[in-house]
Amino acid sequence: MNKPCAQHAHPHRLVQQSLTELTDKLRARDRKITAPRQAVLDVLRRHAHPLTNREIHAALGKADCDLATIYRNMHTLESMGLVKRYDFGDGTARFELVQGEGDPHHHHLVCRHCHTIIEVEDCFPTELEQRLAARHGFTEVSHQLEFFGVCPRCRRDGAASVP
Repeated sequence: MNKPCAQHAHPHRLVQQSLTELTDKLRARDRKITAPRQAVLDVLRRHAHPLTNREIHAALGKADCDLATIYRNMHTLESMGLVKRYDFGDGTARFELVQGEGDPHHHHLVCRHCHTIIEVEDCFPTELEQRLAARHGFTEVSHQLEFFGVCPRCRRDGAASVP
């Protein structure tokens, strides 16, 4: 039985980092605090689910920065460990802020039709990871789990089921 993950808190709805905290993380890693980078971080901090580069660009508006700048910044922020990349099987990278130390992972429920993403508050017990690791001789085991289905809106709108 799945249960809420006490060890792996899901802080995205609970704690929102300020833009000052995020820029302090950039300074601590000797990175420039550019206006586009701040704008990207501000968009990400206001969303509790992963966004594509194009969604970030749309949220910024044309005046802040171009799509190529967003791609470069996402690569930099990912390499710094400030954002996590997700791939939900549609070939599109999505990113969200890492809330800080102790934010190893969380899970998502993704609509196969409209790609709505819901953060899942449930997690598998640590004991299951430990049992699997011991059984197969692995160490440092973690997991990533994404669920796919059709959301209520798409089902109501008669969207064809996508395999």
